[in-house]
Amino acid sequence: MDASPIVQPGAGWRPESAGRGSEYAMLSRQVRQAGLLDRRLRYYAWKIALTALAFAAGWAAFAVLGNSWWQLGIAVFLAVAFAQVAFLGHDAGHRQVFRTRRANDVLGVLCANLATGLSYGWWTGKHNRHHAHPNTEGADPDIMISVLAFSGSQARASRGIQRLAFRYQAWLLVPMLFLEAIGLHASSIRAITRRSARNRAWEAALLGINAAGYLTAIFLVLPPVKAVAFIVVQQGVFGFYLGCSFAPNHKGMPVLAASDKTDFLRRQVLTSRNVRGGWLTDFALGGLNYQIEHHLFPSMPRPSLRRSQALVAAFCADRGLPYCQATLLESYAQALSHLNATGRLTRPAAVSAAAAALAQP
Repeated sequence: MDASPIVQPGAGWRPESAGRGSEYAMLSRQVRQAGLLDRRLRYYAWKIALTALAFAAGWAAFAVLGNSWWQLGIAVFLAVAFAQVAFLGHDAGHRQVFRTRRANDVLGVLCANLATGLSYGWWTGKHNRHHAHPNTEGADPDIMISVLAFSGSQARASRGIQRLAFRYQAWLLVPMLFLEAIGLHASSIRAITRRSARNRAWEAALLGINAAGYLTAIFLVLPPVKAVAFIVVQQGVFGFYLGCSFAPNHKGMPVLAASDKTDFLRRQVLTSRNVRGGWLTDFALGGLNYQIEHHLFPSMPRPSLRRSQALVAAFCADRGLPYCQATLLESYAQALSHLNATGRLTRPAAVSAAAAALAQP
């Protein structure tokens, strides 16, 4: 049996519930009437100020400490600061912060290109496709990657080194997360080299300023060996932090077939997982722990996500729609279990059994 199936339309919920296009409109009215989509400028004013202060303080401490191996501790601190800046860029990309698109885009470019060295334009395009078709074969770029298999069809279609990597992907996931930042930087550079890229000149200029400033500061303060160690730790922990923040959201949740015609409400809820926790979880995961609410209402300001949770959960319960929540550790266990089960489908016996099943009339 395929441990990581592609869910066909109608699977996993009551068929009589499918296709009610007005249900999302009903939920949206309730959310809007509760004021949960209103801008939260005061929250974002202090959030931006404190995040910028932490970012600047990290670099100031780096300059003051000078030539010391204790700089690796500063590297870890700056990795966390980079991730918090990236979360603000995420909010800006979803128009959560300001009322106008231009203001959000300015904040997003400053957080992404200038502060963290990632392309805002590339990320928003990719991320919007993910939001439109989460966990959908052939449509969600987040599951169309060469290093992980999320469904049985992906696992069985693999060959050579890729199949070997898929087989042990649950064990390789953690080491791969330390390379996440490298992948993001590489994708950003590839994106701005395309002629079709929007705001290509601005994005390239800001990425260049980031790279020049980052490398110059590090190599001016530290000798080469310590400088390289600092970069490896800072970028490794930055990527690991981001990867650990993304992993609970959809990994291990149903993967939808490319032909799926499920309505928006069910598509978003069934493929997303929330992470239980308090204020520390909210801070550490940048609000992404309310993944269901975020996918239903991407422009909802981060502080309103917690307030909307009870409303959304009750709405789903009234309609018999599964609403998945787990602790942070449980979410990682579920994701790794799913990857392990999918990886086992690359074994010769599993591939042969699948081929035999397809050959039956």
